[in-house]
Amino acid sequence: MVAEELRGMSAAEIDGHVRDLREQLFKLRFQKTTGQVDAGARLNVVRRDIARALTVLREREMSAVKAPAAAAAGSEEQA
Repeated sequence: MVAEELRGMSAAEIDGHVRDLREQLFKLRFQKTTGQVDAGARLNVVRRDIARALTVLREREMSAVKAPAAAAAGSEEQA
């Protein structure tokens, strides 16, 4: 999934998506270990998708922290 698609989702949707991806990653690791599937490339894709989703969540956290701090700084300058 592309980061732009993730940015259009709510935080709860992204959390659910990350949960699904982690479950998929677990299954792929298990299949690779048991020799059922050669899923080396797919493992990398899923790991990157998880990282991408967590990055979008972190961006939102950082912008939420920055916005009130910037508003507080602006009101102090006016006083």
